[in-house]
Amino acid sequence: MAKSAKVPTIIDKPMGFCPGCGHGIAIRLIAECLETLGYDSNVIFGIGVGCSSLLGGGLQTDRLHCPHGRASAVCTAFKRVMPETMVIAYQGDGDAYSIGLSQTTNAMYRNEKFTLFVINNTLYGMTGGQMSSTTMPGQKTSTSPLGRDCGATGLPMRFPEMVASQFNAAYVARGTVINPAHINKLKGYIINALEAQKYNEGYSIVEILAPCPTNWGMTPVNAMAHIQETLIPYYPLGEFKTREKK
Repeated sequence: MAKSAKVPTIIDKPMGFCPGCGHGIAIRLIAECLETLGYDSNVIFGIGVGCSSLLGGGLQTDRLHCPHGRASAVCTAFKRVMPETMVIAYQGDGDAYSIGLSQTTNAMYRNEKFTLFVINNTLYGMTGGQMSSTTMPGQKTSTSPLGRDCGATGLPMRFPEMVASQFNAAYVARGTVINPAHINKLKGYIINALEAQKYNEGYSIVEILAPCPTNWGMTPVNAMAHIQETLIPYYPLGEFKTREKK
C-alpha cells in the first residue's frame, strides 16, 4: 500500500512510544515543518538517550544516537562542519537538563547555530521514571517516592526562561501537545526555531510539555489534564525570545 501523501516523507515507519506519549506528536510536527521549509532531505538529528532515542527507528534521514546528555556537543560539531545542513538536537528533559546540562548550556551561551527540541515530561521516561531537573514539587517518581523535596533538591528548572533572559539566543519558546489549538501554536514555534537556523540567526530552542502516562500512572486523558492544570502554571507557554520575520 502506498504511503499517504499526508505523512511527511521522512517518517519511514511507526515508532515504539507508549500509548498516550507526546513524542509522536512532536516528531510529526517537526517532520512537517522540515518538509514545509524544504529541509527534509538536508537535515541531521543528534538524538539523546532515553525515549527520544526511539526517534531514530522511524525516520528516513541522517541521525546519530549521541552519548547520554551530549547531543548539543555533537550538534555543535555537525553545524560547524556542515553549516548548510539543518541540524537538530532532539532530547528529553533528563538528557538535556540533567546529565547533559553542561553541554546544553555551553552550546547555548556560545550561541551555536543549531536547533534544540526538548521534550519535557518532568522525569526520566525510558529508564524507569526517575526524578529529573524538571520534576514538579511533591511529584512522586521512582527516586522520589515520597514526592520531590525542593528544599533538598532545588526547584524545577525553567531552562527556556534562563536562555531568553541571560543569553543572546535567536529564538526561544515553550509549547505543548495537549489539544489542537496548542498543537497549532507549537507548530508555529517549531517553524520559527528552524527558520532562525535557516537564516543563520543563532541558537534556537523549543521546549515541549508532553505527557508520560506510563510513568505518571495516569490515563492519557488524565495526563493531558495534568499538563493543563499543574504543569502550565509553572511552565508558562509562549515565545520568550522572538525573531524578526524574514
